[in-house]
Amino acid sequence: MRVFVAIEISEEEILKKIQTFQKNVGIDAKPTKIDQIHFTLEFLGEIDQIKYEKVKDVMEKISFSSFNISLKGVGVFPNLKNPRVIWIGVDKNGAEKLISIANEVGIKLTVLGFEKEKKFKPHLTVFRVKKKINDISSIMKEYETVEFGVQTISKIKVKRSVLSPKGPEYSDLLEVNAK
Repeated sequence: MRVFVAIEISEEEILKKIQTFQKNVGIDAKPTKIDQIHFTLEFLGEIDQIKYEKVKDVMEKISFSSFNISLKGVGVFPNLKNPRVIWIGVDKNGAEKLISIANEVGIKLTVLGFEKEKKFKPHLTVFRVKKKINDISSIMKEYETVEFGVQTISKIKVKRSVLSPKGPEYSDLLEVNAK
């Protein structure tokens, strides 16, 4: 099974604002389904049930306190001339806390043979760009300071991803709540 560790966005007001942004921005790209908006803390790839049980044991020992993040601004990976991903950012304080959790998850999972992913940059993917699009600098400039709202982070999920022609389908395998 294809597995990743994530923090989901569940605040309805934020999801509505993201959806409005996706509708109004006018970019020729595939929007992320609104019920799939999340931070990927660690992508584990294909693992079997035995490996998953070990992941579950490690994840159940992760301890964190709930905290708030403010979602604001937009950006792209890798750059404005050739965007592949369009994302929403996080305030500095929230980003530091997300990075701290991602680092803890990454370090704990290396014990099971997973390689720590490259440096985690907190972002919510809201579009994937499949084909070359025009320069979107002016559009991004227009939205660089937009505020999407505040989300309380109180759970981490281990999720399964099944790829299909319609896009990925996600399901929850495990939920780790803040202590």
